Amino acid sequence: MADILVVVEHQEGVFKKNTLSVVSAARTLAGLSGGEVDALVLGDGVAAVADVAAGTGVRKVLLGEGAAFAKYLAVTYAGAVAQVVKAKGYGAVFAPASTFGKDFMPRLSGLLDAPLASDIVGLEKDGDALRVKRTMYAGNAIGTVELVGSPLLFTVRQTAFDPATMGGAKAPVEKVAVTAEAGGTAFVSRQETKSERPELTEARVIVSAGRGIKAQENFKLVEELADQLNAAIGASRAAVDAGWAPNDWQVGQTGKIVAPELYIALGISGALQHLAGMKDSKVIVAINKDEEAPIFQVADYGLVADLFKAVPEMITELKKLKSA
Repeated sequence: MADILVVVEHQEGVFKKNTLSVVSAARTLAGLSGGEVDALVLGDGVAAVADVAAGTGVRKVLLGEGAAFAKYLAVTYAGAVAQVVKAKGYGAVFAPASTFGKDFMPRLSGLLDAPLASDIVGLEKDGDALRVKRTMYAGNAIGTVELVGSPLLFTVRQTAFDPATMGGAKAPVEKVAVTAEAGGTAFVSRQETKSERPELTEARVIVSAGRGIKAQENFKLVEELADQLNAAIGASRAAVDAGWAPNDWQVGQTGKIVAPELYIALGISGALQHLAGMKDSKVIVAINKDEEAPIFQVADYGLVADLFKAVPEMITELKKLKSA
């Protein structure tokens, strides 16, 4: 196979760690089919992002800059990536299965008339055929598909591949000329929630709450526990739909896919769509007063208790440990 391109995700000039898992997936393909792995950084004034990407173990980093890329637009990014793929002859393109990747990669598929496998969790060879594993049915089944054509396009589920190791020898950075063709699309504005907490998909610890939290004001208890653990806050779809938590806290098949070192589920029953978003967590702790709750089937540690009694006790003990 020809060489492989990884499109680096960044936000406001900050390298997103989900790219590390994408690099790992691209290396897996390189090991199966040959070729070298390069990275592409698009933006304006993003040389620092390219410098970080250069330490991920890729052969080289391509840097495409211009004022037209200062604000992300799927149409301009897809067009620029297509230009690079055609000019350099890449045989495969990888991007994160995040909002970023899910936004521009289908456009890239259309521009290149190329097959796209989304949300992949594995790659394997069967003779000359490349087989791709991807989740189906809210994560309850793994489908195996074979892609035909060139280039091959993939979005990668972050939790499925170990992140590439940082800190090795820096790869060279090569500037490339790209043009932005926005057509009738223009950037107007972006509204985002600012938080001092870790970003949900990159957090080491997440404290999530579901329907059992009963009311929006009770999320103060969740926040207090999260403060003690320096954790991000998540929520089930039921809690978000009830208006108790913002949409960007939602964990699950229709929310964010996470795999922290510790996931604490408070009052979450364990619906299939929620489990699909957090079942790859290293350690899962569940607190629920219903001993038949499905969440206990995936939990490493389960406590059948009233969360309004158990969580304050946890907070008290954590404060004692910190003050000791």
